[in-house]
Amino acid sequence: MDQKIKIALTTVLAMLLLAIAAGLLTGAVYFGFFHVNGSAASRYPVRGVDVSHYQGRIDWQVLSEQDIQFAYIKATEGSSYTDERFADNWKDARQTGLRVRAYHFFSFDSSGILQAEHFIETVDAFEGMLPPVVDVEFYGNKKAAPPQAEEVASQLQAYLDRVEEAYGLKPMIYATYDTWELYIRDGFEEYPLWIRDIWHRPDKSVPWTFWQYTNRGRLQGFSGEEPYVDLNVYGGKEEWGLNCYEKIAASENSFERKK
Repeated sequence: MDQKIKIALTTVLAMLLLAIAAGLLTGAVYFGFFHVNGSAASRYPVRGVDVSHYQGRIDWQVLSEQDIQFAYIKATEGSSYTDERFADNWKDARQTGLRVRAYHFFSFDSSGILQAEHFIETVDAFEGMLPPVVDVEFYGNKKAAPPQAEEVASQLQAYLDRVEEAYGLKPMIYATYDTWELYIRDGFEEYPLWIRDIWHRPDKSVPWTFWQYTNRGRLQGFSGEEPYVDLNVYGGKEEWGLNCYEKIAASENSFERKK
């Protein structure tokens, strides 16, 4: 083999080994062309999925038997859209042993109150239900031209207040780093945070309760247009079901929406 080729191959191999070693140290390793936080996420024993119509028809019994303990189900988006699979997912998931939650995709183009009313009309409360989630992330051209922080904060607060009033539970906020930094970080500290980071373990400065660590989960039980499912872990310090957030939820939840 030509000496130059040998040197090039040796260099590539050395770089690959260094990348893998760095990934193991930070809890993030490359597989193919996507980043997996498997080693970092594995230290958190409670994990779950979040799903929408993209997963198609879900066999919840099959899905629930694959080392997951909770499921977030998309219910609504904006002030009028309802996920086409929500009703079936909401009913079927509750027949398993999973802890089930619903989430709303927040629109920067709709009134916070109207969005809250749409979510409330769609999602029935039930015993054992934990706080609903509002997903705040950019869509369309919003990342290139972000809406004004003050207006977003005002509409988001209106949404959160109405949902909390209706369910008696303080909602959780799902955010990417972009939206957390711009809209959430300095004004919504009282709300539990579900952070998305599919490349690394979240920085210690991020006060997360749930962490979406990959959007390339491979589980059995669904066959929609999306072959993957988002995987998440719970980062509470106490036993699952006994942390302060859930104690508050259990004590405050009347299981009847307040109109």
